[in-house]
Amino acid sequence: MTQSPTPIYEVVREHYAERIKSNASCCGHDSCCSTDSNLYPEDLLATLPEGESAISYGCGDPITLASLQPGQTVLDLGSGAGLDCFFAAKKVGETGHVIGVDMTPEMLERARGSAKRLSISNVEFRQGYIEDLPVESGTVDVIISNCVINLSPDKLKVFAETFRALKPGGKLAVSDIVTEGELPEPIRNSLSAWAGCVAGAVDVKEYIGMMEAVGFSNVSVTPMFFDKETVDSAIDDMRDLVELKTISRDDVYKAVYSAKITAYKPV
Repeated sequence: MTQSPTPIYEVVREHYAERIKSNASCCGHDSCCSTDSNLYPEDLLATLPEGESAISYGCGDPITLASLQPGQTVLDLGSGAGLDCFFAAKKVGETGHVIGVDMTPEMLERARGSAKRLSISNVEFRQGYIEDLPVESGTVDVIISNCVINLSPDKLKVFAETFRALKPGGKLAVSDIVTEGELPEPIRNSLSAWAGCVAGAVDVKEYIGMMEAVGFSNVSVTPMFFDKETVDSAIDDMRDLVELKTISRDDVYKAVYSAKITAYKPV
């Protein structure tokens, strides 16, 4: 990894290292990162042995959104314990290849161990930052990501890197957290909140603007709104509780949602 870590990176890394040690979801036991059985269709879950899909750190289903085909090369940004990579590996088949990139050693260890146990040979996991991808330019057909880009402190660089890694005509298919308007200041400024599913989210117009600024075209965003209990769980999991008592939860209910996002690199 060539990029220098920042306090945000360190907080996020520590948060997810603790999650994988305790087999917890990304934001708590019942929060915005739903159980995998709620995120994915049954036919996709059935492609893995029972119990292997128990740990999910996402907020959606980028696999179905990506419409993967046999023989494709797929890159997963923030691959975590490897669940989406394993699904993708099944979709692209033996002639395809899947690369998972994550900055957390504990996640990579778990993912590599699972791949070995499952005898999935067309997947590999690389340590690195999504703002500085350890992937050659123009070598990837499809890039997926699941509730990760919102955690990055430099989203424009993430999109520039994804654009660089994609082949001409390549597709970006992500599930992510965005907002309609700005989040309350205490959430935006809380370092520990960055490790959850809410704080790093930006306005959807800004999100689209950054994608288009680096060259992406045909950007599509489909909102998937949370219920109040889900947002409450995400907020309550943040550690800076004194600050968070000053926010209006009604503002967050109206502002934050998961989105299905696709875009293409022009041919």
